Amino acid sequence: MQPTIVRRRRVAAAVTAACLAAAAGQAYGSAFALQEQNASGLGHAYAGGAAAAEDVSTIFYNPAGLVRLQTMQVVLAGNVICPSAKFNNNGSQPAAFQPLGGTGGDAGSCAVVPNMYIGIPFTDKWSFGLGVNVPYGLKTEYDDGWMGRFQGLKSELKTINVNPALSWEPTKNLTVGAGVSWQKIDATLTQQINYAAAFGQGVGQAVAGGIVPGAVAPTLVGSAAGLESHANINGSDSAWGWDVGVLWQFTEQTRVGASYRSKIKYHIDGTIDISNPGSLGTLPAALAPVGAAIMQQVSANPSLRSGSVTLDIEMPDTANVSIFHQFNNKWDVMADIQYTGWSSIQELRINRASGAPPAVTPENFRNTWRYSVGANYRYSDAWTFRGGLAFDQSPVRDQDRTPRLPDSDRTWIAVGAQYRFSPSVAVDFAYSHIFIKDGSINQNAGSTAANGLLAGSFESDVNIFGLQLTYTAK
Repeated sequence: MQPTIVRRRRVAAAVTAACLAAAAGQAYGSAFALQEQNASGLGHAYAGGAAAAEDVSTIFYNPAGLVRLQTMQVVLAGNVICPSAKFNNNGSQPAAFQPLGGTGGDAGSCAVVPNMYIGIPFTDKWSFGLGVNVPYGLKTEYDDGWMGRFQGLKSELKTINVNPALSWEPTKNLTVGAGVSWQKIDATLTQQINYAAAFGQGVGQAVAGGIVPGAVAPTLVGSAAGLESHANINGSDSAWGWDVGVLWQFTEQTRVGASYRSKIKYHIDGTIDISNPGSLGTLPAALAPVGAAIMQQVSANPSLRSGSVTLDIEMPDTANVSIFHQFNNKWDVMADIQYTGWSSIQELRINRASGAPPAVTPENFRNTWRYSVGANYRYSDAWTFRGGLAFDQSPVRDQDRTPRLPDSDRTWIAVGAQYRFSPSVAVDFAYSHIFIKDGSINQNAGSTAANGLLAGSFESDVNIFGLQLTYTAK
């Protein structure tokens, strides 16, 4: 080898928690993780990721594969991920003093997930690599006025991962690798708040305190019917993790790889901006001052005020064992099993600086497994064709499914092709369709009066289109 040259208190729970775990599960990998860290692997559903080491994008899947490079290599890749998520109503109930609303349209929207990798061998036993990719991310948005608007409207999650790595070949058939990851996360999420219900509670308190007679309570409450507040959360943080891997050339045709990527702990600092209604509906002149006073008191509630929020969360670790076998000069087959420790997320506890008490959203995630198989067929020196299948288990339990994370088990079918223009330049094209099992939901986020009851199911699928350019120095 020759060296060469990253509402109230339930509102905070529902919205801020989503800064990390919201709707990303509607689209890419199980929950909100992304498998799409290159396009060459998409063609065989990312089967054999820890053992294939077909190009420098192995930095993400198993850094031990880096030392297989003979010269410097650069990969530029991108996947266009287009999820579809449609809600089918079956018995939903409106929130108090609110219309039910529509079904939300298609909450999915296309997003581009870019990746970049560079590998540089600097002795015949050592290689250095750097990967920049997107481990989590999505943008989903329901139509305004939909029946789940008090549990979620828009969810946009962006991450970047910067991952330098080293690979070493201690023996002829064994390579090892390790890296560190710096990750940054940014999120913007919105939802409506049932201000009419909060105002109704304020009227009830005024009646109980003898401030207004009970006879006028229906008129006061009716003046706020349909009023909503709007909540917007922005949060961000950065944190460090690490990854290790090993690759064993079992025989001349077969290699086995294993890799592990650590948990990452985030302390999210964010802000919640709440816009409350400015006026009530029509009231008799004698009641208008009373209504305005109650409205002022309700809007001053700490849970309906803008302010700071924080959230501690531990992202899951992953472990992968893969096998890659070359049958002959035409066919390769590969398979793997991947474990993700999603049980690190059991609840999301939100703290508000406004004085509102902490809010807890149960998640009860379970650990998951992903199974995949794939094949390469080298048709000619220029063309290689790929195909693969995968089953990706969801961490979301049926009883805990929410409109922000209507995730369910998914099955992948993938195809792809590589065209090699020259020994230095190759282009990969890939496509995958993900079938997502319909996910039932029966969720009120703790209160039907405040948030409505969302009952029915989600019908979802995903289309992914991948493109990759690989340059190998000669």
